[in-house]
Amino acid sequence: MGVELRPLGVNCNLSCQYCYQNPQRDAGNLTRKYDLEAMKAALLAEGSPFILFGGEPLLVPVEDLEELWRFGLERHGQNGIQTNGVLIDDRHLQLFRKYKVHVGISMDGPGPLNDARWMGTLAATRAATEKTQAAIARLCQEGLPPSLIVTLHRGNATAEHLPALTVWLRELDRLGVHSARLHLLEVEEPNIRDKYALPAGDNVRAMLCLSRLESELPRLRFDIFREIESLLLARDQQATCVWRACDPYTTEAVRGVEGHGQRSNCGRTNKDGIDFHKANTPGYERYLALYHTPQEFGGCKGCRFFLQCKGQCPGTALAGDWRNRTEHCAEWKALFREAEDKLLDRGATPISVQPNRVYLEAAMLRAWTEGKNPSLQDTLARMIAEHQKSIAGAAS
Repeated sequence: MGVELRPLGVNCNLSCQYCYQNPQRDAGNLTRKYDLEAMKAALLAEGSPFILFGGEPLLVPVEDLEELWRFGLERHGQNGIQTNGVLIDDRHLQLFRKYKVHVGISMDGPGPLNDARWMGTLAATRAATEKTQAAIARLCQEGLPPSLIVTLHRGNATAEHLPALTVWLRELDRLGVHSARLHLLEVEEPNIRDKYALPAGDNVRAMLCLSRLESELPRLRFDIFREIESLLLARDQQATCVWRACDPYTTEAVRGVEGHGQRSNCGRTNKDGIDFHKANTPGYERYLALYHTPQEFGGCKGCRFFLQCKGQCPGTALAGDWRNRTEHCAEWKALFREAEDKLLDRGATPISVQPNRVYLEAAMLRAWTEGKNPSLQDTLARMIAEHQKSIAGAAS
């Protein structure tokens, strides 16, 4: 579970064309002010380390950033921020080091590959991209290498653009960047789909290209490929939220704290432009329904990767309806099949091909019916222990 602190909500210095937070901006739901003491009280109630989030959190004045990071260091011994990096300056770098702030940078590549992260004009956009790239280099030089979030789309991951993207990622590896997360585009509007969304085959081609690239890099790793393999082996205790049966009304993995201290959910499930209050009790109806609903009607029935994928993130559901499976189903199936084949070649047996998979599915369905959301790893371990106990009892 993570806590995202959003002092200024979705306010941002960029106007990224595809941003999943645009429904809030389009509805005019922008935060103008915040209350430091209310935010700190809410963070105390949450009791977990937090990262500063947005929009763009570096729009918060540096004095207030320092106050929040001082609080975070005193309570948790660490801090974090997710930023587009454009506004990073010497003062921020000093605070990052002083208050043990891990920096995450959102960027889609150099030059034209990052043009979707718009700043009003092409010249201003390219200048902002150069600032972000310079910030990454500076952070690495200062011994504070950031992690990256890279979204794949028509502007950076077509066959035409992939060579430039891989050159950039090799350069990040040389600079000292260790970790990057790859996102498939979350589409909120038809015009964004037409302009930026990649066909499923192109998404798969790009992901497999980057998987091969990873094997050639000494440092940089894309966490998505490790997660897919771990999920196939039922080692999912550390899996990202999109693989853990997220309830869109409680978003268990993300606890949002807004500028006046109110609690909120992960913004990826927000399709109405409103930060709804977090529900008190999680529900797993989506996963019970997906398991039984035929794939031609938006479900997952019969998919051997259901236990790993679970329909993936409700924020990317077909037609924007969280009750459906992800619209990226074809991509994830292809990537799971690729990882499955590699595991089989190594002599491992993924749970997707185990004959007793149906019993593990039944156990997960029972847990969700009871309002529980255990990991596959814990569920499988409990099943094995019960089976061994049963054998021992029969033998005695």
